[in-house]
Amino acid sequence: MKNKKSLGQNWLKDRPTLEIIADYACDLPEESLEKGVNLCIEIGPGLGTLTSSLLRRFNKVLAIEYDEQLAANLPKSFPGKNLNVVNQDFLKYDLENVKEPYVVAGNIPYYITSPIIEKLLTAKNHPEQIVLLIQKEVADKICPKESKLNNSSLSLFVDNYAEAHLGPIVTKEFFTPPPKVNSRLIIIQPREKPITNEETLDFIHRSFASPRKKLSANLSTFTNLSKIDAEEVLSKLNINATARPSDLNLQDYVKLVKTIKER
Repeated sequence: MKNKKSLGQNWLKDRPTLEIIADYACDLPEESLEKGVNLCIEIGPGLGTLTSSLLRRFNKVLAIEYDEQLAANLPKSFPGKNLNVVNQDFLKYDLENVKEPYVVAGNIPYYITSPIIEKLLTAKNHPEQIVLLIQKEVADKICPKESKLNNSSLSLFVDNYAEAHLGPIVTKEFFTPPPKVNSRLIIIQPREKPITNEETLDFIHRSFASPRKKLSANLSTFTNLSKIDAEEVLSKLNINATARPSDLNLQDYVKLVKTIKER
């Protein structure tokens, strides 16, 4: 079976790494364990290398595979197992079909990482845990505290809905065909409730429109504040007037939005 590069398929072939991913998927916080999580949704199972590990740890696996031929062949590899395969683009799959607590695992195409994470975190019945193998650069970007990077619009979005942690790095030679970059496991534990609202998230997104510019200059482009007014607001919140969007954390933005609305 040849991979379809147009679908961004790079299949992980290293069995110890596959076992590690499955271990993280079932290593749930106590409050999730109390719910009795028996179902794992796998995104893009491909040839079923990770599916095999997941089926040894979960009573049920729901595998959502975009490729029609791969979806048709997958059940043949696991006769008698409690495996349900859905031939569909995961981004179009209705998670409200899932009526029980679940976790999500997968080695996902790099180019749809952000849309997949956004879909999972904003779902009304969000997963108990999300374990994804993604591009290392993106994983590091999502977890700036652990990777020693600055905040980003993506990291702040994820922080609003979940706690995210970095897992092991998986180098490109463990894939077939090898991708151009290394991968990294990321473990995301959704919060019961988001920290803030869509208004603040939109404000953050707008603030990062020109990430290298000073935040005060960016604010003057989409609020009723002049650059001087913006600097005054930042000063009131003990935020440096030269701060850039990446210098603020989520709580800083929550306070900033509240202060601007009260003016």
